[in-house]
Amino acid sequence: MSDFFSFKLPEDFVEKYKSQESPFGFKDAAENSLGEITFIRTYSRMKEDGTKERWHEVCRRVIEGMYSVQKNHAKENRLPWNDYKAQKSAQEAFQRMFELKWTPPGRGMWAFGTPMTMEKKNSAALQNCAMVSTKDLDKNDPGALFAWVMDALMLGIGVGFDTVGQDKHFAIYAPTEPEQVFEIPDTREGWVESVRLLINSYLRANQSIQNFNYDLIRPLGAPIKGFGGVASGPAPLIKLHDQIDRVIGSRAGETLDSRAIVDLVNLIGTCVVSGNVRRSATLALGNAGDETFMNLKNSEMFPERNSFDPENPGWAWMSNNSISAEVGTKYEDYVDLVTENGEPGFIWLDVARNYGRLKDAPDGKDYRVMGFNPCAEQPLESYELCTLVEVHLNRHESKEDFLRTLKFAYLYGKTVTLVPTHWPQTNGIMQRNRRIGTSLTGIASFADQKGLPIVREWMDEGYNKIRHYDHQYSEWLCVRESIRVTTVKPSGSVSILSGATPGVHWGPGGNFFLRAVRFGTTDPMIHLFKAAGYTIEDDVVSANTSVVYFPIKSGHPRSEKDVTLFEKIALAATAQKYWSDNGVSVTLSFDKETESKHVVPALHMYEGQLKAVSFLPMGNTVYPQQPYTQITEEQYESYVGKLKHIDFGAIYDGVDNLEAQGEAYCTTDYCEIKINK
Repeated sequence: MSDFFSFKLPEDFVEKYKSQESPFGFKDAAENSLGEITFIRTYSRMKEDGTKERWHEVCRRVIEGMYSVQKNHAKENRLPWNDYKAQKSAQEAFQRMFELKWTPPGRGMWAFGTPMTMEKKNSAALQNCAMVSTKDLDKNDPGALFAWVMDALMLGIGVGFDTVGQDKHFAIYAPTEPEQVFEIPDTREGWVESVRLLINSYLRANQSIQNFNYDLIRPLGAPIKGFGGVASGPAPLIKLHDQIDRVIGSRAGETLDSRAIVDLVNLIGTCVVSGNVRRSATLALGNAGDETFMNLKNSEMFPERNSFDPENPGWAWMSNNSISAEVGTKYEDYVDLVTENGEPGFIWLDVARNYGRLKDAPDGKDYRVMGFNPCAEQPLESYELCTLVEVHLNRHESKEDFLRTLKFAYLYGKTVTLVPTHWPQTNGIMQRNRRIGTSLTGIASFADQKGLPIVREWMDEGYNKIRHYDHQYSEWLCVRESIRVTTVKPSGSVSILSGATPGVHWGPGGNFFLRAVRFGTTDPMIHLFKAAGYTIEDDVVSANTSVVYFPIKSGHPRSEKDVTLFEKIALAATAQKYWSDNGVSVTLSFDKETESKHVVPALHMYEGQLKAVSFLPMGNTVYPQQPYTQITEEQYESYVGKLKHIDFGAIYDGVDNLEAQGEAYCTTDYCEIKINK
């Protein structure tokens, strides 16, 4: 293990977990665990010896990183530290994480305990999400805000943003000065700086024509040591520069309106996605009266940004678009759009600014909030990040066990707040608020099994327990108590690890479904899936990406197709009332034929009981290759025996070393990786 850990677990303690089977959930028709596949794809890092981390090793890295940060903080501030108590606490935290009773968010599993977080003391890579308001556009350096967005996205941080910057009436100029060439360094910072310079050339008067030299950027397929994966080469960045030149440069003489703001962020997001290493998520928050914003996903009005042509794909898909609503909004004006494609979502900033939990009296603590993160569970100030952690309800049999797990989940979140980012404007906000989002997943299936009164009881007692812990640990650490401590995030990938229903949602896709999972085309697991008989397609909107379909039997009492729109929104409101003092990420799926008429009444009924909500018509075909496709039991059974069970040992043991030269070990029809017949 690396020597930057000041706290370490005993070897004999870790040793007993090496031989234990990792308790991942969601077995498919071939008895391959989608939980394990998701873990390998998303959270298992390559080690120095060329092998990939197994689950117990990720648990060790996270726990040793977590308690090292606490110990370092205590020592640096001359605070008390007890090695015996810390060791006892850390071992229980490890065990509960190994059992998937709690987990860090995806970014935490990937980055905690790495040199970036430990040596460089940079917590940005641990954060899931952020928000930035375009009210902060600086006339002297307008490109800096968009560069911050790109920097965050390249670190894997989803970004919410608004369009209020259009009120600043920034002019879009045509550069007129002689050509200026920027030699782009082969770094994240170099890519980001190039975008800042290019945008400034259009949003400041009398600027040079900005051109670039890409010779220093490593070629396609070269390994990336810091964050893992392989390089995309300069192509995505070249395309981004060309698109900004075309999309923004062609509008010289106009002003920076909501369309231009969203275009810039969307284009940046597609560049990051096409790089094959980071997945990007953005949320655009617009004004309800802005007709341009409302039509950004209208393919007739804006065909280029809404194109699904593989040769010339659009970028509209890159953000979820929501509007800032008020209690009393005339929702009837938006029902046709919602029924067609699920957008816009609705965000009630006045509720978010005035309330924590809806059970409690208004406290006005979040009066500075400007928007939400992309999944809308965290109200945030401009340049603020989300510090998230997750508790898996499906792994707890008793309330006492659940309350005990909350201690370690909360402590993870609080620990992350002790580590600064590389952004000074963010650090000031983070250290003032110490905002944490301790999230629950598996809520819907838990409610089906235990009943709603038990859900309310666990939530209410759990919230008060976390508040108790926060008072206790903030006093010990000599930092501010957290402004907010609980949330419900959507938990797509992380819930798959434990086999839980995601967040506050019932399982999508029905009792039998195909789960579409995206992999980089250079990922060696693609060859495994092909040899095992899985259906694989090229992603229709993202370059260098393949889509693999896994047939799943959910195993949960009910799916989203068995639950009414009103029951779904009522459960979300219950979580907002009894658990979350931040927000609840909820996308309300509904039957387009029978429930469209209920959308407006549901909004009127619950507008003061939620902070944000979005909708999605079931069976929506607006976007191809959706994550879930319902199949019949007969179709599911047709996969049984057809697909092969996979031994992932070769991946763990170092085949990933060859990812930059895949053809060296895999041919089109044959792969030298063990497949169990």
